[in-house]
Amino acid sequence: MPAVVVGGGPAGLMAAERLAAAGAEVHLYDAMRSVGRKFLLAGKGGLNLTHSESFEAFVTRYGLRRDEVEVLLRRFDPQALRDWVAGLGIDTFVGSSGRVFPKDMKAAPLLRAWLHRLREQGLQFHMRHRCLGFVEAAPDALALRFDTPLGESVVNASVVVLALGGASWSRLGSDGAWVPWLQARGVPVAPLRPSNCGFEVAGAAHRGGAGWSEHFRSRCAGQALKSVAVEWRDASGTPWRQAGEFVITEYGVEGSLVYAASSQLRDAIDADGQATLCLDLLPARSLEWVQAELAHPRGSRSLSTHLKTRLGLAGVKAAVLHEMLDKVTLADTTQLARKIKALPLVLRRPRPIDEAISSAGGVRFDAMDGSLMLRSVPGVFCAGEMLDWEAPTGGYLLSACFASGLVAGEGARDWLARP
Repeated sequence: MPAVVVGGGPAGLMAAERLAAAGAEVHLYDAMRSVGRKFLLAGKGGLNLTHSESFEAFVTRYGLRRDEVEVLLRRFDPQALRDWVAGLGIDTFVGSSGRVFPKDMKAAPLLRAWLHRLREQGLQFHMRHRCLGFVEAAPDALALRFDTPLGESVVNASVVVLALGGASWSRLGSDGAWVPWLQARGVPVAPLRPSNCGFEVAGAAHRGGAGWSEHFRSRCAGQALKSVAVEWRDASGTPWRQAGEFVITEYGVEGSLVYAASSQLRDAIDADGQATLCLDLLPARSLEWVQAELAHPRGSRSLSTHLKTRLGLAGVKAAVLHEMLDKVTLADTTQLARKIKALPLVLRRPRPIDEAISSAGGVRFDAMDGSLMLRSVPGVFCAGEMLDWEAPTGGYLLSACFASGLVAGEGARDWLARP
C-alpha cells in the first residue's frame, strides 16, 4: 500500500518529498484543481519565504508555541530553507527589512521546479479529491474516504500525512472541514480562530461608536497610514510598540502593523469584549515638539492647514484625527498633541476567519509525538497550518509549514521502516 499525503501546500509537498526521497510509493491528494494555490496567492506581491534575523530572535515570533515550533525549526531552520530553495535552482536575497525572497520575487518558478523534481521522484498526484475522513480498514492499514469527480472512493494507505491547512481562504481549500472527523477519532483540536487579520473599529464615542462615519469611509477606505507606530498591551499588561504602516478599510483596519498585534488584540477582545490600539501619528517626534509646534499661532488658517504646515500631518493622517476627536479636543492644543502621539482606536471584533491571512488553533501538540504522529491514530502524521500554532507575516508562517512538513515526512518515513 502507498504512503498517502493529503494536502498540496508547502507542508504536504515537503512531507511527500521526504517520503519519496526514501523510495516510498507516495500518492498526494488535494481538493483543488492544482497544488500550491494558497502558496501562489501568498507570493503574488513577492514571495516572502523566511527571515534573515538570528535564530534566537526568529523563534520568539511564535508566541505561546515557541517551544514546540522551535523543535521543528531546529530540524529545518531558515538557512536550511534557503539552501533547499537554492537546490531547486532558485536564488534568494535579503530585503531591506530582513525578509528573504526569491531573486525574481515570484512563487510560480519555485513551485514549478519543485513539482518537476517531485514527479521525477515518482510522486503521483490526485487532484479534486476532497478528504472526508477515515473509514474502517484492516488492522495493519489506514483508509480514507475521498469525494472525487467520479464519486466517493476509499484509499488504503500504509502511512498518512495530513496537511489540510487551517480555516482561512477556504476558496483555496483550507476550510477546517477536517476538525470534526479528527475529533471523532479522539484527536484534541484547539478552536480555529483568525490570525493576521483585520479588525472592525468601534468608531468615535462622540459619533455613537458605530464604526467609521460614512464621510471618513468614503474618503479614506483603502488608504494606508504610513510612517506611524502602534502600541498595545498583551494579556499580562506589558506594553508593546512597533512602527510601520497599516490600511484603513471599510470596516476598520488591517495591514502589517495590525497583523503584528493581531493575536494579542484578538485574545483581548475574547477576554474583555474589545481591545485598544494606540496610534502614534508622528513616531519620530516627541510629545514636547508636537506641543510646541501646535502652540504657534495659526491666525486665520484652518486647523487642517496648521497641521499640515507645522506638523506635516495631511491626508489620511489628518482625516483620522478629525474622525476620532470631537471639536473640544481638536481646539485644545495640549489635548490634541497628546492624541497625535497616542490616538486610541477601539477594536470590537476581528474580521471573519475566512478573510484572515492565516488561522490560529488546530491539532494540539500534546496530541502528537515528537515526529508529529497522532497518539490516538498511529500511522497518521499532521503538518502545516492545521497544527495549533500561529505567527505573524514576514516569512514565519512559511518557515514553520516547511519545517513541520519535513518532520512529519521523516516521521512517516521512519514509521514505514519500523521492524
